[in-house]
Amino acid sequence: MINVKKFLLLLTVSSALLGGSATAAPVQFTPPSERSHPESQQPWPANSFLTIAYHDVEDGGADQRYLAVRTSALIEQMNWLRDNGYHPVSIRQILDAHDNKRPLPPKAVLLSFDDGYRSFYDRVWPLLKAWNWPALWAPVGSWISTPADKAIDFGGLKTPREKFATWQMVKEVSDSGLVDIGSHTWDAHFGLTANPEGSLEPAMTTRRYHPQTKTYETEAQFQQRISLDIDKVTRKIRQVTGKTPEVLVWPYGAESGMSFRLAQQQGYKMAFTLSEGLGNAARLNSIPRVLISGNPSLQSFVSAISETRNQSAVRMVQVDLDYIYDPNPAQQQKNIDQLIQRIYDMRVSHVFLQAFADPKGDGLVRSLYFPNRHLPVRADLFNFVSWQLQNRANVKVYAWMPVLSFDLDKTIPRVTAWSDKKGLAKTEADQYQRLSPWSPAARQQITEIYQDLAAHASFSGILFHDDALLSDYEDASPPALAAYQNAGFGRDIPAIRQSPVEFQRWTEYKSRTLTDFTLSLLQAVRAIRGPQIESARNIYAEPVLNPQSESWYAQNLSQFLAAYRWTVPMAMPAMENIPVDQQSLWLQRLVEKVQSIPGAKDKTIIELQSVDWRQPPQKQTLTDQTLADWMKQLQLLGVKNYGYYPDNFLRNQPGMSVIRPYISSAWYPAHD
Repeated sequence: MINVKKFLLLLTVSSALLGGSATAAPVQFTPPSERSHPESQQPWPANSFLTIAYHDVEDGGADQRYLAVRTSALIEQMNWLRDNGYHPVSIRQILDAHDNKRPLPPKAVLLSFDDGYRSFYDRVWPLLKAWNWPALWAPVGSWISTPADKAIDFGGLKTPREKFATWQMVKEVSDSGLVDIGSHTWDAHFGLTANPEGSLEPAMTTRRYHPQTKTYETEAQFQQRISLDIDKVTRKIRQVTGKTPEVLVWPYGAESGMSFRLAQQQGYKMAFTLSEGLGNAARLNSIPRVLISGNPSLQSFVSAISETRNQSAVRMVQVDLDYIYDPNPAQQQKNIDQLIQRIYDMRVSHVFLQAFADPKGDGLVRSLYFPNRHLPVRADLFNFVSWQLQNRANVKVYAWMPVLSFDLDKTIPRVTAWSDKKGLAKTEADQYQRLSPWSPAARQQITEIYQDLAAHASFSGILFHDDALLSDYEDASPPALAAYQNAGFGRDIPAIRQSPVEFQRWTEYKSRTLTDFTLSLLQAVRAIRGPQIESARNIYAEPVLNPQSESWYAQNLSQFLAAYRWTVPMAMPAMENIPVDQQSLWLQRLVEKVQSIPGAKDKTIIELQSVDWRQPPQKQTLTDQTLADWMKQLQLLGVKNYGYYPDNFLRNQPGMSVIRPYISSAWYPAHD
């Protein structure tokens, strides 16, 4: 939650820096001839390639239980690719490009086929031979090994054995040299119980939950299960084809950093997902693919292929799990259903979901919503809600996490501020109570909390909370003073502050320390969850509007843009005490500051406020029209990516009927 005391402490400074006229400058109109071209019309980066993910291919009806396309549709699609300058490439060509042996051709395309259907042998392979096109075929080992007289359990659907290929067919296509055989696991193409609520999540990425004992699979048990599966399918493919497989195709496209490291130990070099975008030979551990489903028309296929590189607008809602939690399980489930339905109806793209508990609203995290080693679990809730949002509301979920404000052991040093008047250091009552980022114990335990989140939950990214800040008098704790001395500053904060040169260098050092720590936390998460995990970090408005104010926060916009996938400026004019008649101008100035930096427009998400925390509780909610007007203004200023906090789904605040046309990219899309 927002630390109200911190904001109130900075109001006078914010107001003093506003300046300018109360009347907003007119929005500049850019003629179409002067606008930048969409990403899809730009040349592909060197050694990029497009991977298309197919499954079953049928001459008759395309059964969507198996994501089938009709043979005639596949032929049309291959013809279109050939006629529009796409060049088919093989796994070997991609690996050679990775090793700098020879570059990929322009508009390189790889065809991939999952699961191991007999239709690949009967229908696809003849086409590949006729056109001399390479492809990747990734069967599930246990399905291909099913005896001829047994049905295959295809995710609970009993499927006739003859629908799938045989190992002899696998050998035959592999011997041709035209088809690479990849692994789609031996027997991990299913969902297993992932939490107390019973969610079924991909077996290759999930710690199994045991309802009988109310315990999770340990890390050692998880690694053993995954290693045995990879070993079994690898040995079988090598036995059949005489070649060690180098490609892992994730079931359901769900990735795991830990599982891929285990696969690398057995010779795997590439891993394919179902994420959006182009692959590149420089990065083969998380290769996106365009999934072909619904037997699309040629027009729909062309649209999907052509728009692969276009970045969709981000429309974000930030949600408190504290609103969802209820000691009554029945009421809690109602709360979850209400949230899911609202997010689905709003048609947003991202949810920033609170993973920590803060019922007091003071910003100090005393418990969490996931199993961990260091703090109480208020409820094992985050993974269930995140999974529901991803699968029922079709959004990306970012785990919203503190960086330093954890209530860990009292012996761990806290951030303290030096007082010129009293000549001593103490924690600030009006500030987040934070652990010192220079304390080895703090860094280790915070890292372990992030690792536990990664091990027990499914999500797409991390939002680093706004508690990652240090004022111009912080940090004065013993480990911080020792770090300053080691960095060449000396241990005397008053002396540092008296020298403009040293003060600036100290400010930059603190900013970099906080950024580096968050990046180390990101790497800890990726090591377990996978390289696809994205990063976002909140930044206060003042470091954007007034770069000299970096010393008050240890936050730097340019540094954030370089470090994170998303920087999230907190564009909250009411909280910044901006008069109503000046809020539009203030918002415009903030956006213009961001957009003055090349590339920043596509790396920022503007976060608006829906509540004015300065007001009494009964008057805190801003009017729906105020929020809608701010969103319209952002659109007119060319902002594609924005959202708001908080969303009180229990009270329909803000009102969906008013804001949905402006928050949803489906209702009010942004165009360059």
